[in-house]
Amino acid sequence: MAKKYSPLNILVTDKEDVLVLSSLFQDAVAKIADMAWLSEQRRFVLVANRFVWESGINKKFGPFERVRAGMHFDDVRAVKTKNIRLDAPQAVVDLLAIRFEPTEGGAGKIFLDFAGGGTILLDVETINGEMRDISAPWRTSTKPRHKID
Repeated sequence: MAKKYSPLNILVTDKEDVLVLSSLFQDAVAKIADMAWLSEQRRFVLVANRFVWESGINKKFGPFERVRAGMHFDDVRAVKTKNIRLDAPQAVVDLLAIRFEPTEGGAGKIFLDFAGGGTILLDVETINGEMRDISAPWRTSTKPRHKID
């Protein structure tokens, strides 16, 4: 009997939640066009194809799964990018990690780190985000691998 799919929906409100989000979105792939800072709403959004680590982490051989997922952060004061080609909306980026560095009074910086050295920095008043799976999963034969130095 096939395992029933349960889409994830997670609120992100503290540093530990950011670590969970990072583990879920590790190796997610997205197009530049699938991310945006909605400055009037003070919201940063990203939609990506995430590897379903929660079902494939202990498997050596496929099939594995990916799912379309979205995340957003609210209370974003500013967004900066480094080594991200915003003029190439169809370019695909590979998200490696999400991390939070606190500043003062609950504020801080959320870093989205991409393969190849790209980073998106969100200056936030507080950690206020959500992630949600928005499609059914589909099969993939490959599992992301990383060399450990």
